[in-house]
Amino acid sequence: MAHAGSTSGGMMGRVRANRAARPTRTPDLFDERVHTAGRYGIPVVLGLLYGFWAAANRRGGGEITGWNILFGFVTAAVFIVLCIAVATFAPLLRRELHSLVKSAFAGASIGFLYSQTGESVLRSAALGVVVTAGVFLVFFYRYYTREDAVGNRVR
Repeated sequence: MAHAGSTSGGMMGRVRANRAARPTRTPDLFDERVHTAGRYGIPVVLGLLYGFWAAANRRGGGEITGWNILFGFVTAAVFIVLCIAVATFAPLLRRELHSLVKSAFAGASIGFLYSQTGESVLRSAALGVVVTAGVFLVFFYRYYTREDAVGNRVR
């Protein structure tokens, strides 16, 4: 006994139709005000933590001085400005440069923190390069699998 085949493509046809009907991006749960607050709030919080950490590394367990507090706030301000600049302008670049800019920022940040402990400049630079290479591999893989060569998101 012969059975008539489905003209819609059978089970795979329904799967393809369901995939096409689904949105390709995750739904946005927050409004624009929350995104704006996060866009500037996260770098500020990270910058304050970074400045405190750098000041604590430079102090080395000694007493807290006015210069140490000033160093922490200046370091935090520079980190905040650079973090916002990287987050704003790096996505405009191609995926290779996008990955490199973000990873260079991470590597330089860690290298600077390590240099405040009193270690040599070469050791701090080596740590910064290692961190940059590791972060670059992670970011490049992420952007390579989720963007086309021009930078348009494919998923």
